[in-house]
Amino acid sequence: MPEPRKRRAHNEIRPVRFSFELGKHADGACVARFGETTVLCTARIEKRVPRHIRGTGSGWLTAEYAMLPNATNSRIGRMKSIDGGRSKEISRLIGRALRAICSLGALGERQVLIDCDVLHADGGTRTTAINGSFIALYRALQTIDRAEAALPDSVAAISCALLGKQFRLDPDYSEDSTADADTNFVFSGRGGLIEAQATAESHPIAPDCLTDMMHLAGNACAEITKQQALVLGFDAEHFMD
Repeated sequence: MPEPRKRRAHNEIRPVRFSFELGKHADGACVARFGETTVLCTARIEKRVPRHIRGTGSGWLTAEYAMLPNATNSRIGRMKSIDGGRSKEISRLIGRALRAICSLGALGERQVLIDCDVLHADGGTRTTAINGSFIALYRALQTIDRAEAALPDSVAAISCALLGKQFRLDPDYSEDSTADADTNFVFSGRGGLIEAQATAESHPIAPDCLTDMMHLAGNACAEITKQQALVLGFDAEHFMD
């Protein structure tokens, strides 16, 4: 019988783990785990760029996100996961989040391809993918000695839900699926807001609620940034200076 889940405080994220046991053939890889949500993030560097920036001396970064067929309790068709509107929307989000903190000019005419494959989904797959993708990207750019130049900042993401009158940071699927409002926030390591997504699920919410959730998420992203720095071998404050 599985052990019961430990109750968390409303402002506490699930247990986080970043590891490198998969993705050995990529230029950079990271398995990101938030609770039971597990995402394999890989980065590949190619010596070519899309047509619209050829000859500019600049690089490009793009991302693809998909769930493996058995990542959830009911099988998802492989092509449906790749071609579905949700996957494309999340792919664009991951790409925007990483480009926001990446100095593309420092890449030269190279393209970085980020792949995020959800191995197990239990809420927060898009934010977990962003968090792991930054580590995979950093490790990939280290192989061409461009990490420091191309990544002057870092990126972290977290979700926050409103359950009745209670906020819940980093909700799992059971919490997220019954939420009155669901939000996703992306912050830079220095605390700048990159993106906010918010949806009222059952009824409109007060603007003050969104502000409160944003503050909770900002504090959580600061903690995630510290963990990203540590797993990359830096001091906890490395990306926050």
